Amino acid sequence: QVQLVESGGGLVQAGGSLRLSCAASGGTVSTYTVGWFRQAPGKEREFVAVISRHSGDTAYADSVKGRFTISRDNAKNTVSLEIVSLKLEDTAAYYCAAFRSPGNGLPAGYYRGQKYDYWGQGTQVTVSS
Repeated sequence: QVQLVESGGGLVQAGGSLRLSCAASGGTVSTYTVGWFRQAPGKEREFVAVISRHSGDTAYADSVKGRFTISRDNAKNTVSLEIVSLKLEDTAAYYCAAFRSPGNGLPAGYYRGQKYDYWGQGTQVTVSS
């Protein structure tokens, strides 16, 4: 089974940028649908972005569209989340997660955490004013 390890979090000023990385081992990341989720203190986990297996179709939460970009590097077996124009409300622990969806393209329910079988330990992003 695939193991996921996130990195790249940190303390950043509002308006700044970060690149989060999700490194996969024990499996080929391009054969999984991989999503990024985040959870702020006292709030429920929320979907952020997803990239589908093989075709690499992407989707984003409305709150991050235009600021977050998800991408995959098959050679490095990683999925990244580029974040620009950080806002205070982006402060959260960010998690990557994966599941084996059937076929190509974005699977139904990709925004639901319950669909995902494998999770990383998370990386903290803190945005300061």
